Amino acid sequence: MSDIPEKDLEETRAALAPTLEATAAILPWLAKPQPLRFDEKLNERWIAACSCLALAWSDRYRDDGSAVRSAIFALYGVALETADADCLRLGEALASAADQLERTTAPRLIAALTATIECLGEAGGLEHKVFAERARHFAQRLEATLSVRPEAGERSAVLDHLFAEEAREHIEQMHDALAALPPDAYALKSAATQIAQQAEHLELYGLMHQGRQLADLVGSELDLDNDAARRRINESLRQLTAAIALVDA
Repeated sequence: MSDIPEKDLEETRAALAPTLEATAAILPWLAKPQPLRFDEKLNERWIAACSCLALAWSDRYRDDGSAVRSAIFALYGVALETADADCLRLGEALASAADQLERTTAPRLIAALTATIECLGEAGGLEHKVFAERARHFAQRLEATLSVRPEAGERSAVLDHLFAEEAREHIEQMHDALAALPPDAYALKSAATQIAQQAEHLELYGLMHQGRQLADLVGSELDLDNDAARRRINESLRQLTAAIALVDA
């Protein structure tokens, strides 16, 4: 160091000064904990649902597979609460896989589900730093194994858009039926059933499941004049609307 002229040292310090100042400004920001993307309780439910799914998957040979299906749709329900596109896509792919499992145990499907469920078990849940990237990756992998007609290629964006447009009309009809005096239970159930049937034709099994759940809810002798019952239906409509939006994204 003593062999370096003082002038050169000063020039070097001057040249490095902006970089050092920028680094000093960044360090406190890096030390701060990053804000959570999701509600803490919601993430806890997600982690619990992932654990239940992992347990059901490991025990799948001991029953008829119903535990796996129930665990997948429970996780899908939490995904709907997040209103996050990556969560919803992954939930939809898992729901479709659950229906596909009833028809086939193709090795590619089993491998994709195994890898997805193992990944979901990692610490952090929704707050894992690469959760979004992994959710997209595994959703895409599951979707690639679910086509019953490989020669058909990718999903038809036109058909998905047409389905979404018609489904939104049914949603509006259900809101009108719920707002009527008295509420029109028949119209509610009919519109929900139509969404479920149309979703099944397009192999949108998550949406099919939601539509059937709503139809069953309306048909369960629920008192539609009761505020609590109306809130349950409105929440189901909100979740259904969010899932439809994902199809047409």
